[in-house]
Amino acid sequence: MARAKSAYVCGECGASALQWFGTCPSCGAAGTLSETAVEKASGHRYATDAAKAIALEAVQASELERISSGLAELDRALGGGLVAGQVALLGGDPGIGKSTLLLQALHALSAELPALYVSGEESAEQVALRARRLALQSAGLRFLAETQLERIVAALESAKPRVAVIDSIQTLWSETLQSAPGSVAQVRECAAQLTRHAKRSGTALLFIGHVTKEGAIAGPRVLEHIVDTVLYFEGDTHSSFRLVRAVKNRFGAVNELGVFAMTEKGLRGVNNPSALFLSTHGKPIAGSCVLATIEGTRPLLVELQALVDAAHAPNPRRLSVGLEQNRLAMLLAVLHRHAGIATWEQDVFVNAVGGVRIAEPAADLAVSLAVVSSLSDRPIPEKVAVFGEIGLAGEVRPAPRGQERLREAAKLGFAKMIIPRANQPKTKISGVEILAVERVDEAVQLLRNL
Repeated sequence: MARAKSAYVCGECGASALQWFGTCPSCGAAGTLSETAVEKASGHRYATDAAKAIALEAVQASELERISSGLAELDRALGGGLVAGQVALLGGDPGIGKSTLLLQALHALSAELPALYVSGEESAEQVALRARRLALQSAGLRFLAETQLERIVAALESAKPRVAVIDSIQTLWSETLQSAPGSVAQVRECAAQLTRHAKRSGTALLFIGHVTKEGAIAGPRVLEHIVDTVLYFEGDTHSSFRLVRAVKNRFGAVNELGVFAMTEKGLRGVNNPSALFLSTHGKPIAGSCVLATIEGTRPLLVELQALVDAAHAPNPRRLSVGLEQNRLAMLLAVLHRHAGIATWEQDVFVNAVGGVRIAEPAADLAVSLAVVSSLSDRPIPEKVAVFGEIGLAGEVRPAPRGQERLREAAKLGFAKMIIPRANQPKTKISGVEILAVERVDEAVQLLRNL
C-alpha cells in the first residue's frame, strides 16, 4: 500500500490522522482538522551536520538591488522596487484593477527583463484583449494559463523569468492534496512551494489574492506570514482613484502609499496626491478643515469635512467615513469637557475627502476644529492646515515628523498652520505662519479669532 501523501492535522493540539473527522480524535475539538501535505521522512534520525551560528557583526550587509516595476507609485509602495527572490501578495476587491495593474507592470518590465504572467482565472485570449485595450504591445512578455502547481513550477524553472505574476493564488491546486482549489490546505501548500522556488531561483513573484466580504485576504492567515510583502489595493469602484497600501514589507517601510488614477488606458500614477484629496471650493465653507497627515514616508494634505445638524431621534448619530468612529465620540466628549462645545443634541458626521483612510491620532485637532466650524457655521479661512493629537485631559500632543508636514503645506501654498506647541520648528519656514497651541480650548479660541 502506497504511503499517504497528505494527512489531517488538528489546529488545536497538533495531532494528525489519515482521514478527516468532525472532531479531533486526540483532544476532541470540533472542526479543527485540516488537510496538509506530509513531508518526506529524513534518512537519518539525527542531522549529520549541525548548523553553525555566526556573529551578526561579521555579516557584510549590502544595499539590495531593486528591480523597477516601471510604475513609480507601485515602486513607492514596495519600498523602492522589487528585490530578487521577493514574494509579494496583492489583495483587493473584485474588479478594482489588480490584474490590470500587474499586467501594466509586467509589460514595462518585459522590455528589459524576462517576465511571465500565469493566469488561472482568464484565458490567453481574454488577457490579450485587455492588453490590446490598454495599448500594451510587448513581444517579451510570456503568458501561461495553468492552475496545477507542479506544471507552473516546471514552467518557472524552464522559462527562468526575473519577475512572474500568479493570478490568483486561490485558483492553484497541488496533486499532493485531495482538497479543492482555494481551500486552506491548497492555498498554504501552493504558496509555500512557490515561495521556496522564488528564494532558490531569485525570481520575484507577485501573487494576486482574493478578499473576503470583510475586506481581509481570503485563505489562511499563514499566507500573509509566508510572503515578504503584503499590499492592499483600496478604493471605491465608482471612483477613478485607487490606493496601494503596504501593510507588511520585509524590504521597506510599511504603510507606504501609492496613488493611481483609473483611465481608459489603464492605471496612471498620481504625482501630487495632496491635490487629489483637497476639494476645490469657490469660497471657504463651514465644516471643512485641511489635515497635514503622514502615510508611510509620504506627507499628504487631506480635507476633512464635518456636518453637525440637529438630531431628529432620541439617540444622536456619530458617523465617520475614513476615520475611526470611536475616536470621534471621544473627541466630542473632550470638546464638551474642556472647551464647552456641547453636541449631545446634534448628529455629527465626519468624512475624509477622496476615499482615503486615516488611522493616525494626529487627525484629532483637524476633526475637532471641523466640528466646531460646522456647529458655529463659521468657515475656517483658506490656506490654513492643521495637525495634532488631543488627549483626554484636553492637551494638544505633538505628532511625529512635524517638519515634513509643514514643508508639504508650504509647498502647496498654505499660509498658516495650527500645530502643537511641541512641534514648533526651531527655524522659520518661509511663507508659513505657525500658530502653536497647547490645549484644545486655545485652538477653539484661535479659530474664532482667525
